[in-house]
Amino acid sequence: MASFWFISAPLYSHTDWGGFLKTAKALQKQGHDILWLSEAPLEGAIKQNGIPFQILDKTGWLWPPPPPPDLTSIPPQEAVMLRYRRALDTWLSEDLVAEGVRSILATAEQIGLPDAIVSDPFLSASAIAAEKLDIPLIICGWPAQGTLDSSLLFPVQRDLSSDSQQRIQRLCDEFGVNGDNFTKGSTPSIVSEHLHICYFTPEWYMSEMATILPQTQFVGGKAGIPTSEPPQWLQDIPEDKPLGLITLGTIFTGDLGFYSWSAQAVAREGMIPIITVGWNPIEPEKKAELKRALPRGTRLLTWAPYDHVLPRSKIMIHHGGMGTTHYAVVHGVPQIVVPHAADQRIQARRVTEVKIGLNLTAHDVRQGQLAEGVHAIMEAEWVQKTAKKFAVSMAQLGGVDRAAKLIMDVVT
Repeated sequence: MASFWFISAPLYSHTDWGGFLKTAKALQKQGHDILWLSEAPLEGAIKQNGIPFQILDKTGWLWPPPPPPDLTSIPPQEAVMLRYRRALDTWLSEDLVAEGVRSILATAEQIGLPDAIVSDPFLSASAIAAEKLDIPLIICGWPAQGTLDSSLLFPVQRDLSSDSQQRIQRLCDEFGVNGDNFTKGSTPSIVSEHLHICYFTPEWYMSEMATILPQTQFVGGKAGIPTSEPPQWLQDIPEDKPLGLITLGTIFTGDLGFYSWSAQAVAREGMIPIITVGWNPIEPEKKAELKRALPRGTRLLTWAPYDHVLPRSKIMIHHGGMGTTHYAVVHGVPQIVVPHAADQRIQARRVTEVKIGLNLTAHDVRQGQLAEGVHAIMEAEWVQKTAKKFAVSMAQLGGVDRAAKLIMDVVT
């Protein structure tokens, strides 16, 4: 029996990446000792999944970020620099990362070492702590990628590249490590020399394959088979009524116009809109306004069991979070992605590259193109077939069971 620490930022979305938490459960099912480490807000969700949990004082992840300034009041070049710097601060704020490292090291001193750390791809504290403890680091959810040629970077990226390198060096000096779990060069990032697990196929990364390093393994994924009964609200919808699933995940849930425009587009094509708005509170008057804007028959929910809903869905309209995108892919459901931040733009691009959906901007949505996009996908039978075919190719790679085997290969 092996022992593994799974470490993530204290956001439920960071337990996914297409199969991160499911991989922990697969290893646990095989009899291995699994412990999840994160900050207290994640404790209930992890324990609900049957995984033991260890509270860290800090993980090194900056959340919530400070309120953004009014970007319209500063020069464009300064606004761009600020956006990039805020993104860098999220995973590489030195004081927070140092606290995260100390929390992990204190846990090791208290309960002993695991055989490996299996980490969220953006936790710098995991990278430093694994090297300090002299145990393997394994990354789930993101490929290992070589650094970009500095000549290809924008000036603002080159400036921040130097800043990020200096931050990493100061952290490594503080903890007496070499920085083995970070890439060198112009675009430093967290890297494992042992294993990176991606829950998609090589085709999904077709435009990036030249930069992907050989320790990356693609395991795809499979649609979950529900072990519970569908919720009553879903049973009450006749089986012959197709659904359209609409979500902004768990973080970017404040864009209420997105929900109403999406629902109207879905209903116009003869589907019943299913909207999940997450657990973030919505002001009562705004929620009432949203309800008035929704077509008759829309189901407005906090959460929906995707493995029950997606087999009955003809389309999914969402923000492009990796976990959300993965659910639609493994169920063979065409997508319209309206990215709101960060890597969501990358998922949106990949959806179009493999021809299983559309990438629209928020501006496109405001201009009415969402309705046109839904209609186009519903009319294009080849898109439906391509999405189903891509789901088959995902399943053939083995999913989380293969991920568990690859992790075991690192420590045996």
